[in-house]
Amino acid sequence: MKKRILAAMMAAVMVFSMAGCGFKADEKTDDTAKTEATDNKGSEEEETEIQVFIAASLKNVMDELAAQYNEEHPNVKITYNADSSGTLMTQIEEGYECDIFFSAAQKQMNQLEEDKLIVDGTRANVVNNQVVVVTRKDSGTKVTGLDNISEAESFALAGGSVPVGKYTRTALMNMDILPKVDDPSTITTEEVSEALGGLEISEQDNVSKVLSAVVEGSCEVGTTYYSDIYGFEDQLDILQTVGYDLTGNVIYPIARVVNDEADDAQNAADDFIKFVLSDDAKKVFESYYFDTNVE
Repeated sequence: MKKRILAAMMAAVMVFSMAGCGFKADEKTDDTAKTEATDNKGSEEEETEIQVFIAASLKNVMDELAAQYNEEHPNVKITYNADSSGTLMTQIEEGYECDIFFSAAQKQMNQLEEDKLIVDGTRANVVNNQVVVVTRKDSGTKVTGLDNISEAESFALAGGSVPVGKYTRTALMNMDILPKVDDPSTITTEEVSEALGGLEISEQDNVSKVLSAVVEGSCEVGTTYYSDIYGFEDQLDILQTVGYDLTGNVIYPIARVVNDEADDAQNAADDFIKFVLSDDAKKVFESYYFDTNVE
């Protein structure tokens, strides 16, 4: 009898112990599932890619802004296409896939708006810039600015369709060096050379190539933007900062481009534009010598 009672008690203890172990195992499984769900939350979000067309003079600052944006939005892939605003405008008109256009001038943005390729209500002015006349520190140039640029042996100048090329032509026109025309961008490089007494001019496709021509020493002087001097302070001298009275404001507008083939990127594109217009982004622009005081 005692053996039966003892056996029954041991069986009860075993059942109770197994039930307890089962309860703990289930509880651990639930906790693990919750932890895994939390850990994998970010990975479950679908990656979105946005195509951003930016003026060549924006490349450095936009690389930093993309890195900052991705700290909070790691699943948004930002792909840049950097070139002259005129080239980018033409690519958008030809149907290149683009979600955001960030131009170095209003003209190209205005044209895309006329073409109904800009999403209504998304356009905004971001920064201002200034045209500068630059040379290598060891060039020994006699040039002091645009008023005597004809004394240079060679001049790196962007084409008229490139904003910095148009602004340079506008300044020369307002200085009565070039004839007055309605659209300064139509003045050819040959006409600029003739007005400057036959000065040798190396026409460049965008402002970055102008900068390279001067830094490498293939041209004695060139006109770039003040922001392009960032990182080259030890190699270049600014001979003149051209006033807005000669060039007009050098406003950089941004807007979302109509892209029906990438509906999933619209929200990400809108959010990135919002970030570019934020106070945090303004501080970054200012560190790269852009002027954030725009109308």
